[in-house]
Amino acid sequence: MPASPSAPVLTCHGLRKTYGPRTVLDGIDLSVTAGERLALTGPSGSGKTTLLNCLGGVDRADAGTITLAGHALDQLSESALALLRREQIGTVFQFFHLLPTLSVAENIELPLQLLGAPAADRRPRVADLIERVGLTHRADARPGQLSGGEQQRAAIARALVHQPAVLLADEPTGNLDSANGERILALLRELTDATSTALVLVTHSEEAAAICHRRIHLLDGRIERTTTAA
Repeated sequence: MPASPSAPVLTCHGLRKTYGPRTVLDGIDLSVTAGERLALTGPSGSGKTTLLNCLGGVDRADAGTITLAGHALDQLSESALALLRREQIGTVFQFFHLLPTLSVAENIELPLQLLGAPAADRRPRVADLIERVGLTHRADARPGQLSGGEQQRAAIARALVHQPAVLLADEPTGNLDSANGERILALLRELTDATSTALVLVTHSEEAAAICHRRIHLLDGRIERTTTAA
């Protein structure tokens, strides 16, 4: 299932991150193109989540460069970085992080509101994504009224509603049973194919890694190997 070749939307070169005496990332080079799904695998403590956080601009690397949608993250002010993240990145977490006082539709709409999109543009986009993730009948429900699988579907819709260049996912099936996990993986594959959004996925799951075009296996903060799907 090769991704279509195109210019990278996200690259990093020589990425290095330390916490005190401990080197967590040590010279990471990678790139991701539009529509490509990349799995970051490796044992606990290998640097996967730290790498994801650096790629998303949540953590600042100590050395190296990260370029997202043509912007070098290390050259941006905090405010410019926050705006770029809001515009170009969607994030899916293991524990959903939906706002409990908002409905499904309101949670999904929130990124568009933060970007100042007009209501006339927000509503059809939210309605379309709610339908595509199979939650039209739950649009007015609060997160506490949803199953774990439903909450994750809402979180995926929220992460994609503003049409980001990159979707970052940290163990998105780690809090779900196997049946719901399979549904979430199928949804991620379907929506990233449909939107040409690049996906960088941190996972310990073989099933999750299997939806990706490439896998980068980390060990002790370094890339041990890279494999490409047949």
